[in-house]
Formats: sequence, structure tokens, C-alpha cells
Amino acid sequence: MTRVPILMYHSVNDSPNDETRPLAVSPGRFAEQLGMLRERGFTPMTLSDLVAAMHRAEKMPANPVAITFDDGYADFHSEALPLLQRFGYPATVFVTSGWVQDSGPAQAGRRLAPMLTWSQIREAVSCGVEIGGHSHSHPQLDQLPDRDLRNELRTNKALLEDQISRPVATMAYPYGYSSARVRQEVRKAGYWTACAVANDAFREGDEMLALPRLTVTEQTSMTKFGKAIAGRNLPVLYMRERALTKGYALVRRTRYGLRQISSSIHRDG
Repeated sequence: MTRVPILMYHSVNDSPNDETRPLAVSPGRFAEQLGMLRERGFTPMTLSDLVAAMHRAEKMPANPVAITFDDGYADFHSEALPLLQRFGYPATVFVTSGWVQDSGPAQAGRRLAPMLTWSQIREAVSCGVEIGGHSHSHPQLDQLPDRDLRNELRTNKALLEDQISRPVATMAYPYGYSSARVRQEVRKAGYWTACAVANDAFREGDEMLALPRLTVTEQTSMTKFGKAIAGRNLPVLYMRERALTKGYALVRRTRYGLRQISSSIHRDG
């Protein structure tokens, strides 16, 4: 069975701020990682191309891999894109539309760092980068009421498609959080595949609206990166990250349930 690593990046920056530092990677380390992909004969693909090939059971290129970025930080344009072009690698960037630097009246949520502008996003598209959705204001989607959830998803998709003049069919969940209810709305909004985190490799038969990805940060040593892309001992390799994710998932489900009970009491009272 084909096992494909989908790599999850955020900021590529030598001097990230306190809020983006936990998920940032330095340009030097990112270049090393791209170099390892080349040395080991990996073939990077956009997420759409990868999923389409897997879904149609087409012959995959040698050692496929997808390189993805969440949020849409400005340093993707200044740091990551030049390195990707140097190696000739495509990537997928999941953009939070309300965080775009020149989003104007559509601005929503709180930017954590300087973000891509619409012109930089269009430039990235012209360089072979796929743009995907990442919600409009970057909330925990599984905590939203139905109407707000639909608005987050559809506003994001509509703004992106209007600005880049092409369909947007892929997305990633903010914080990696989803639920059956969220995934149903994602499909209704017109997305045909979506990424979670899960810290596992993508394989045939996986839920198309909850594709697993592998977290990559500055703390990901080259040894760990090499094992991750090889799919070696992933449950052990990402044991800490998985434990934290499962623990917080329980907290969020409980929180959402209590909120629903409270709303029902207020309506009936």
C-alpha cells in the first residue's frame, strides 16, 4: 500500500515572533529538508495532484510527497517560495482570507504575523503554487454554530476564487480540528479534500476530508525528518504530538457539548 508523507509547515523565518515560533522553521533548515527530499528521490506534488492520482489509482511518480503551508504568512513569499523555485518543487498554501495583509473590509480574526498580500498570492499561483482554503478568520471550526461555520467556509472559498480566478478545491482545518458536522459542511461548501494533522502518512482508503499530515518545525531534527518522510515508526516518532492532540480533542468535544446544552436551556427557558 502506498504511504505518502504530506508535510505541514507554517512560517519559514530566521526570527519568528513568539506566537509563530512554535511552528516555524528557519530558511536554512527548510533548504536542508528540500535537499534531503531530492537526495532520496522524492517527487513533490500539489495536494490536488496527489489526491487525484491516489483517488484514480493512477501510477504514482517515484516517492511522492506533498509540501503544504498553513495560514499564509508573508515569509512564504520572501523565504519559502525562492527555495521551492530553486529546487523546482510545487507546494500548496492554505490561506486564511481574513488575515490577508490587504484584505481591507474583509479583514477578520487576529493576524499572528505579517501575512501574504493578494498580489503575492497571485504571484505564487503563477509559480505553480496551489492555493487552498483555511477558513476566513481562523477559528476552531468544530466549536462554531452551524450558520457561522458555513459562513467561515464559504466566505473563504469565494474570496480566494475571486482573487486568484481559479477553483479552490482543497482546504486545511485551522488547528487541525474537525468533526463529522464540520466535514459535512466542508463538502457542501464545495471542497473535495481537506487536511487535518494526525501526524501520520496518507494512504489509499484514508478519509478524503481528513487527510493526515506530518508536522515540521525547527525542532524537527534532520534525523527525525528523514524517518518521517520514510514513514518509519510514525506512532513512536510523533508520540508526544499525538498524545497532546487526543487530550485536547476530548476537552473540545466536552466544551462543545456543554455549549449546546446551555443554548438549549436558554431557548427552552
